[in-house]
Amino acid sequence: MSIEESKLFKTGEVRLRIAPSPTGFLHIGLARAALFNFLFAKKHKGDFVLRIEDTDIERSAPEFDKDIIESLKWLGIEWSEGPDIGGKYGPYRQRERLDIYLKYLKKLLEEGKAYHCFCSEEELEAQRQYQLSIGENPRYSGKCGKLPKEEVEKYLKEGKPSVIRFRLPAKKLIFHDLIRGKIEFDTGLMGDTVIAKNLDTPLYNFAVVIDDYEMRISHVIRGEDHISNTPKQILLQEALGFSQPIYGHLPLIVGPDRAKLSKRHAATSVSEYKKQGYLPEAIINFIALLGWNPGTEREIYTIPSLIKEFALSGIQKGSAIFNVKRLDYLNGFYLRQKSAEKITELCLPYLVEAGLIEKI
Repeated sequence: MSIEESKLFKTGEVRLRIAPSPTGFLHIGLARAALFNFLFAKKHKGDFVLRIEDTDIERSAPEFDKDIIESLKWLGIEWSEGPDIGGKYGPYRQRERLDIYLKYLKKLLEEGKAYHCFCSEEELEAQRQYQLSIGENPRYSGKCGKLPKEEVEKYLKEGKPSVIRFRLPAKKLIFHDLIRGKIEFDTGLMGDTVIAKNLDTPLYNFAVVIDDYEMRISHVIRGEDHISNTPKQILLQEALGFSQPIYGHLPLIVGPDRAKLSKRHAATSVSEYKKQGYLPEAIINFIALLGWNPGTEREIYTIPSLIKEFALSGIQKGSAIFNVKRLDYLNGFYLRQKSAEKITELCLPYLVEAGLIEKI
């Protein structure tokens, strides 16, 4: 165990999660994050939790929910708690947890740590453009946070549209990232952040804080695109009196041209690779080496060997380059390990789909 990892066990309980949003098929980057969380939890004899973040009602769809669960199972990434098997900290779909969010929203409002904001989109955009014109970082002015209680109640009674903002304390915030080390933010540059559209519709930064606390999540390992969310979440944890999970942010996966991974580089969802005939063993082996270096020349890893060898200290800070030729090589290796009977069994669905043989 590395020095950094030895600092992790403050509670004696290791609990990690993956929390996909069912607004699309399981992305290869999210599959890698799930794998790293799973490996870390398994190595330290902890729990790995699957949680579905489905509060985005307009974009969430049952077929995406189904794809996420089936793709993770196909890869061999197993969870000890989740929407399909339950657990003592459920429910594991956010839409089923609205009463829990409501309790904490009311707490923040009652304590004056959050407030209703009635500013229109036009007002906010005008404010943003003005701040940009004078060289300032765009942020909410806090105007509605100064409204008298009577005026707020009047607007609410009239049904005036509003959102709920969190009073973001202005301070220098420092946290230790397991992968990147010390990270520092000046939260005074952020402005009060929106945490809910209304009492029944929490937004990501708020809901994730509540869920991680209620589910006793000890470590949050996720993509570096979430680094900017971390200070907001830490401040919410402090406002609610929650313990803070330990954070680690993974490098992004990019194409050979170092641009964000997209369909012009390769397929982006796990189910696409499955349809193309790639084996789950090959994909697991491939994504494990996207941003993680075992420190040896070894290239072939099964899930049991990954659990044994995986360490956060081997994760790089720079972007991980997606090289489809390496995936092809690994897939070829695993195919050659199969018997003729197994290869035939694997090929049959593709031959049927192509109309070359009839389904038996």
